[in-house]
Amino acid sequence: MRVRGQLIRFALVGVVNTGSYYACYLVLLNWLPYVAAHVIAFVLSMIGSFFLNSHFTYRTRPTWRKFLLFPLTNAANFTITTCGVYLLVDVMEFSSTYAPLVAAAAAIPITFVVSRTIMLRPDAADRPAPEPASTGPRPG
Repeated sequence: MRVRGQLIRFALVGVVNTGSYYACYLVLLNWLPYVAAHVIAFVLSMIGSFFLNSHFTYRTRPTWRKFLLFPLTNAANFTITTCGVYLLVDVMEFSSTYAPLVAAAAAIPITFVVSRTIMLRPDAADRPAPEPASTGPRPG
């Protein structure tokens, strides 16, 4: 049940993240060219997604290591959705209008696994220190 709950919360964060990205994009579009608006909105929504996933989805402490690795989830999502759209449209002759939605839905489980691996892996500071190796014979 724990993983299933995390997957549901992950999907909810994705919905919120998409909405926040789009809202930021539309606001920034009033002052910036669309590419700049897209990049800034994307980065801001990714930062928000990190903290939402950290606190709400996985209930873990955010760290710099996790923050710096978190963009890998977006790279995984981008790769899967891009390949998916290509396969759906060019190979399976699926509608290009709906292909991105199907590909994005298909990417959720894989993106979730990448995200979960990053967010729940203990940091070096959280791991117990190794015991020093003994140099002499052990009593016995």
